[in-house]
Amino acid sequence: MTEVWKPSVTVAAIIERGGHFLLIEEHTSEGLRINQPAGHLDAGESMIQAVVRETLEESAHDFTPTALVGTYLTRYVSARTGESATYLRFAFCGTVGAARNQPLDQGIVRVLWMSREELAACPERHRSPQVLQCIDDYLRGDRVSLSTLHVHASALTSGIK
Repeated sequence: MTEVWKPSVTVAAIIERGGHFLLIEEHTSEGLRINQPAGHLDAGESMIQAVVRETLEESAHDFTPTALVGTYLTRYVSARTGESATYLRFAFCGTVGAARNQPLDQGIVRVLWMSREELAACPERHRSPQVLQCIDDYLRGDRVSLSTLHVHASALTSGIK
């Protein structure tokens, strides 16, 4: 049987307040890195549900998406192991609520608020090149209506393989 190529679908939250962006610092196989609150789309959830869940789990903040900033396809190759993976990232902007009093997801060290300039000054600490690209696209005003995202009810059932 021929192997089917399947990129990993991820979501990310672009959250700005007063010229600073909500970011997380996390342990990765490549060391301590900075990223937006982000993670994988799970079976039985929409991309909107996924980005709301991931933002809460990783930053302890409620998030209400208002627009899609962009989609990003990238191939990651581990400098440590040489293993590779392809990611299809959907980045959303929106409004953020107050911080909740709850633990952060495993591997998350802390929540940071950084300006675009502060983030650009440390590219070696970014989880991926998309961290800064998503912010630049957001600052440029890239927005797509959430109404363009369609989810059939069959995708929202649990137990999907």
